[in-house]
Amino acid sequence: MNPIRNIPAVHEIQQTAVYQRLVTNNIPEIILKDWITDILSDLRKNILENKQGFTNLSREAISTKIQEQLRIKGNTYAPYKLQRVINGTGTILHTNLGRARLSDQAITRVVETSKYYSTLEYDVELGKRGSRHDIIETLLAKASSSESAMVVNNNAAAVYLVLKALAKNKDVIVSRGELVEIGGSFRVSTIMEESGAILKEVGTTNKTHPFDYEEAISEETSMLMKVHTSNFKTVGFTKEVSVLELKQIADEYNSKNESNIIIYEDLGSGSLYPFKHDGIGDEPVVKESLKHGADVISFSGDKLLGGPQAGIIAGKKEIITKLKKHPLARVLRVDKMTLAALEATLQQYVYKDGIQDIPTIRDILQSKEEISKKVNVFLGQYKAPDNVSLEPCETTSQVGGGTMPLVEQPTVGIKMKHQKMSPTELEKALRESSTPVISRILDGNVFIDFRAISMDEITLLLDTIHEL
Repeated sequence: MNPIRNIPAVHEIQQTAVYQRLVTNNIPEIILKDWITDILSDLRKNILENKQGFTNLSREAISTKIQEQLRIKGNTYAPYKLQRVINGTGTILHTNLGRARLSDQAITRVVETSKYYSTLEYDVELGKRGSRHDIIETLLAKASSSESAMVVNNNAAAVYLVLKALAKNKDVIVSRGELVEIGGSFRVSTIMEESGAILKEVGTTNKTHPFDYEEAISEETSMLMKVHTSNFKTVGFTKEVSVLELKQIADEYNSKNESNIIIYEDLGSGSLYPFKHDGIGDEPVVKESLKHGADVISFSGDKLLGGPQAGIIAGKKEIITKLKKHPLARVLRVDKMTLAALEATLQQYVYKDGIQDIPTIRDILQSKEEISKKVNVFLGQYKAPDNVSLEPCETTSQVGGGTMPLVEQPTVGIKMKHQKMSPTELEKALRESSTPVISRILDGNVFIDFRAISMDEITLLLDTIHEL
């Protein structure tokens, strides 16, 4: 008998216990119907193509296969494409997992600002329209020790705006060793070309000297640009020109030629906290760049700062005022939720009120002993079945997000083995759980790093692993 005739109708599958359980689990029936249609279509195709195991199936066997596939889809169903995961990679600023987590204070402000009306562009004192730039300009200026500051939607946008507004059709001198490419194929040279600025490379990949800039400056030069290579390091026989040296070069040329060449530094990750004082990397602090002579700087809000995605521009007031008035400022502006989160995060820096409550700062500064406590809490509560073995393991992890590429921090996690699953299969099973657990393979075992796992996530992690 032709197995095609044994395929049940959609309404028959809808009467099964599996289907009713999925409906009870609040999976919309329109989605369930689409799943059934897809499963039936694939099954019909397999039978017609005489795939092994599909040629002599009884009606009961076919129904069982359909219900099993439906159950699998139901167990992995997520109502939203953007869903929560547990970051067991140890990478704090994991670009693919959303980079910086917001502090509780920032989240509270986002919720309040989103739920109610706000003074986004309203001046309460004057009773008329205000500017969204005013909301965090003072805080940004204080946090960066600058005359003025503004925010756009990310640091790539910040770089583009600075170059477009200040250097269009003019020369911008950059060291060859600083023409970096970051994630998503973002190249400094490409963004410069798009902005209309004219790139003028100097020096070599590993060595650039002050005289390289001095020889390249002309009346067509508008800017000396320095790019912090936050996602890689050149080691060995190297030389770079500091902001302080660039400032001296520009000042000397400006005074002799009545010119106005400015110094711009793209700091990339942008740190307001001096991690190097804790012996962690050598990331420059935002304040230092301005102190050493940069006229304008830019950096990210969702990397080492630990806030929402944003591009922050700080520097001399006359420059920031010019950038605010540029037509692109409106195109690149941020929304009220970003402003609310950034304002709350910056307050924690400016008023020293719980800097360590910012998850990024807290997780980077965590000691191995603090991470071990979380591992011990987990192991103390987990009752492993006979086919699973867990043991604590010490290794290292990275900050991530194109930041501090050479920094390896000691960390602690758990090695996980399953008698019937290979490490690759177990990693996949964790990743496809109802709450995905993103782990890594270490020495032939699945490894869950606890550096970026909060204490309040341990119960969820326990529940998720128990599901397997």
